[in-house]
Amino acid sequence: MSPAAVPPVGARIRRARTAKGMSLRALAREIGVSASLVSQIETGKSQPSVSTLYTITTALAIPVESLFDAEDDPAPAPMAGIAAGHPAPGGAPPDTVLHALAAFAADPRRRIGPLVGAGEREVLELDSGVVWERLGRVPGADVDFLLVTYRPGGASSGTGGLMRHAGTEYGYLTSGELILTLGFDEYVIRPGDAVSFESTTPHRYRNDGAEPAVGVWFVFSMP
Repeated sequence: MSPAAVPPVGARIRRARTAKGMSLRALAREIGVSASLVSQIETGKSQPSVSTLYTITTALAIPVESLFDAEDDPAPAPMAGIAAGHPAPGGAPPDTVLHALAAFAADPRRRIGPLVGAGEREVLELDSGVVWERLGRVPGADVDFLLVTYRPGGASSGTGGLMRHAGTEYGYLTSGELILTLGFDEYVIRPGDAVSFESTTPHRYRNDGAEPAVGVWFVFSMP
């Protein structure tokens, strides 16, 4: 089954950068890479690694999860009553309910739940042999709910550097084997093992094995 189409990551990054009035060179300086690399990522000539992607989204103050969204989603029309500030069912804040309803009323080809079929997962191919598949989302929640694959030799950072980002990370490995470097410690993650830690702790994943390492990851991003 073919995965659902996902807009180019670079195009999403470029749109977020220009919306903030930040130049390409300014973003490059902020994240400590060359302007050439940022340009290649934005034009689709190069894919970011996991660590670079988190660094970019942190600098732009956008959730990683937003990179899965359609680039030109039309803004849904306000709904009578709720949009006018009338009480929402159950007493929830009108704007919160409107946000949720608007998301669920989006393009039917991009339904967000409650069920995401195996052939409907949206896929992001990243650098260094890493693939993210979105398993679902809840409107208004900054959560990355992902099926993550590290191909043989794959790593969250191709340069060997450790990454850190806001949030709390939970992972469960279903197949293969991963090496997690967390601070000054190193752990071998095998099928059935689970990890959880504050994502502000410097960390890196790598697959030294001969088969893909696959698992479910849940990253809660703090505002």
